[in-house]
Amino acid sequence: MDTVVWVLISTALVLLMTPGLAFFYGGLVKEKSVVSMMMMSFGALGLVAVLWILIGANMSSIDGSIWSFSGNPFSNFGQEGVAGVDLLSVAFGGTFAIITTALISGAIADRARFGPWMIYTGVWATLVYFPVAAWVWGGGWIQNLGDSLGGLPAVIDFAGGTAVHINAGAAALGLALVLGKRVGFNKDITQPHNVPLVLIGAALLWFGWFGFNAGAAGTPDEAGLIVFNTLAAPAAAILGWIVVEKLRTGKATAVGAVSGVVAGLVAITPACANLTPGWALLLGLIAGAVCALAIELKFNLGFDDSLDVVGLHLVAGIIGTLYLGLFATDTGLFVGGDAGQLVVQTISVLAVAIFSFAASWLIGTAIQKTIGFRVTSEEEIAGIDLAVHGESGYAMSSRGTVPAE
Repeated sequence: MDTVVWVLISTALVLLMTPGLAFFYGGLVKEKSVVSMMMMSFGALGLVAVLWILIGANMSSIDGSIWSFSGNPFSNFGQEGVAGVDLLSVAFGGTFAIITTALISGAIADRARFGPWMIYTGVWATLVYFPVAAWVWGGGWIQNLGDSLGGLPAVIDFAGGTAVHINAGAAALGLALVLGKRVGFNKDITQPHNVPLVLIGAALLWFGWFGFNAGAAGTPDEAGLIVFNTLAAPAAAILGWIVVEKLRTGKATAVGAVSGVVAGLVAITPACANLTPGWALLLGLIAGAVCALAIELKFNLGFDDSLDVVGLHLVAGIIGTLYLGLFATDTGLFVGGDAGQLVVQTISVLAVAIFSFAASWLIGTAIQKTIGFRVTSEEEIAGIDLAVHGESGYAMSSRGTVPAE
């Protein structure tokens, strides 16, 4: 019964992460696009949850050849054949599908239409997230990669370095390239309009992440290690980020600190159950420092990843997943193992990143070429909340003013 209660609590924690993400992203955009930005998260929540219940949970579990693309979407359509506590496991898995898809929206902030985003969300979740979840956790080829290569260690991805963060980060890069740069794209365009909102969102994300990482813990001892590492790595990542920021710009910012939190959380996600606390601290420090540098890549390479989904989720996801090849307890290269763990981790990173990027680019391109994905330049400059949703995030009341004589 204790396990059931913990999974129930964890499901609620992970679901809360998507509204937290909406706050985090909403504060980072300009004030006339905050509603649009937050609605992309809530739209993903609604659509992906329904798709997960209808077909996604079925697709994420392979019954047959490990080389199957996914499970049969119609094996238990609408979870008709599932009952009792098994439905709780389905709900827990669904919260991961929701947050993964919502993460992508940060790369196209301030310039995407809501309808095309919802079409993209449904297609990407069905053709990319559900199958990749099956590969990594549902009996697919990545889960069985070590055995397939002749007795190498199994790929380690406890809570979603590949299936969630590399998957979403690579998809974000593909979609950002399709939509192109915002009007007037430069470093000044990235200034957040509401820093407190960003910090509130980050706090909710960190809070929910304890369920995200530890929800699948098999024993109390494992849960204790995971929770501890989920505290340690983000804390160290704050320090890594703000030190780099201070050296580069002369100031340590609040947005930089919570970006460090996210970098540390992403990096520890695949590794949370397979690192001792000291190695988790080092991972967080590295992830925070490297991601603080990586967010500059969009300016150096000329792609517009609006809210740094690539610089945070793709980069930190790769760092955390590959780090296991070096320091995973008993199997990492420097802690009792050999190069085998690093080999299988690298293959899984490359496979998911390439597949997700290519699929996202193709889906986004098809939508852009047919019904169009971007708002007009005029709507983008003015702010898209009123144009797309007919409402403003900051409608100011005129009551109480003194009329002019």
